[in-house]
Amino acid sequence: MKATVVVRLKAEVLDPQGDAVRRALGTLGFEGVKNVRIGKIVEIEIDEAHSKDPKDLTARLAKMSDEMLANPVIEDYEVKLG
Repeated sequence: MKATVVVRLKAEVLDPQGDAVRRALGTLGFEGVKNVRIGKIVEIEIDEAHSKDPKDLTARLAKMSDEMLANPVIEDYEVKLG
């Protein structure tokens, strides 16, 4: 089974990389871009033997995200199955 974890900076955290992209887009002629936030997508392939119970799998992926994939102090994440 495939799972996706989408990690984003929390709204209150400044995103200098996103701001640099926003400015660069304006320089390239793409007007009207008000804000850009940069995040990451982590795709995980789970062995079928370990993915029988979606509730358990979601809990395991949340634990992975809390402990390694995201920094819960400054980032939020969303787990998607399938």
